Amino acid sequence: MATQERVYTAADVWRLEVANENPLEKYYLIDGELYIKMAPSELHGETANLIAHYLTGFVLERGLGRVGVEVGYHPPGDRRTLLLPDVSFTSKARAAKCARRGYVPMMPDMAVEVVSPSQSLAQARRKAETYLRHGTALVWLIDPEAKSAEVWQRGTAQREVIDLDGELSGADILPGFSLPLKRLFSD
Repeated sequence: MATQERVYTAADVWRLEVANENPLEKYYLIDGELYIKMAPSELHGETANLIAHYLTGFVLERGLGRVGVEVGYHPPGDRRTLLLPDVSFTSKARAAKCARRGYVPMMPDMAVEVVSPSQSLAQARRKAETYLRHGTALVWLIDPEAKSAEVWQRGTAQREVIDLDGELSGADILPGFSLPLKRLFSD
């Protein structure tokens, strides 16, 4: 749910976050609507951490690019959209010098969103559509409660649902990468 009815920009979000008295509160934008990204639950954090761990090992071993955690990205020329994927990947070919301040002025090649209890699946799907619309090629929506995932790819009309017995694939973005969901959701 949007927190305000005015149109916000990435610069507005930067000012809010710099002046923020609650460092756990972060913001994101979709078409100028401001949203609060709540502090993650332990399950959410653990799931994102495991995904980042597996992706980082694969990416670093092969020198493929960068894996980020809660990095802010906005599309070039669009300051009204700013997303903070739980985990992201940007290929070496596209990665510019690592930003030390501010948000990255491009979208990642791959974005991972872990659905949290404070977020509906519909909200997560809206984010997936926004990533794809602005140039991200692969989006994973991970639902720890349902122990499932949705895979969204640019250029395909349907999302793929992966159950606990399935595995996530890096597709064309990270060829050869696979992650069985059971590795994320062991009891």
